[in-house]
Amino acid sequence: MKNEGGALELSVVNPMGIFGPSLSPELSSGFELLKKLLDGSMKAIPDIRLGIVDVRDVAELHILAMESPEAKGQRFLALSGGTMSLMEIVKLLKEKMPYVTEKASTKSLPTFIIRITALFNDQAKAILPLVGVYRNASNEKAKTILGWKPRSNEEAITATVISLIKWKSLKI
Repeated sequence: MKNEGGALELSVVNPMGIFGPSLSPELSSGFELLKKLLDGSMKAIPDIRLGIVDVRDVAELHILAMESPEAKGQRFLALSGGTMSLMEIVKLLKEKMPYVTEKASTKSLPTFIIRITALFNDQAKAILPLVGVYRNASNEKAKTILGWKPRSNEEAITATVISLIKWKSLKI
């Protein structure tokens, strides 16, 4: 930087839960969660909300931020369109892709059960900080400053399911 005589310009892209198509059979935590929702291994659904963004939109937002002088010194939240609960995701997939949701539960897991279970179960302890948390998140800054036009939550989720099927991580 000294040789070029410039200052470092930085902008930050903070993605939320990354979904969308996968280039490999390796499962990210988001893919693993969706798989558990659909394959029946999650018998009841905790009150967890996720910010969702398609991986293709995260890549595009990085490029837009890199190429835009207005991005200098800014932080951008990579979020498709608000948050969705795990229950909303299951209901969406039951409507749009019913052939993959035959084993999916629609029973709610009461928060008090998670709190009690977390006392002796590491998995329950790990999700407890996420239960009942409703984040007020917006992608308006990225859309306004950079002209970013992300895909919908629905498109990101369905592309994930298609990848789970393609890579044989989810049997239908």
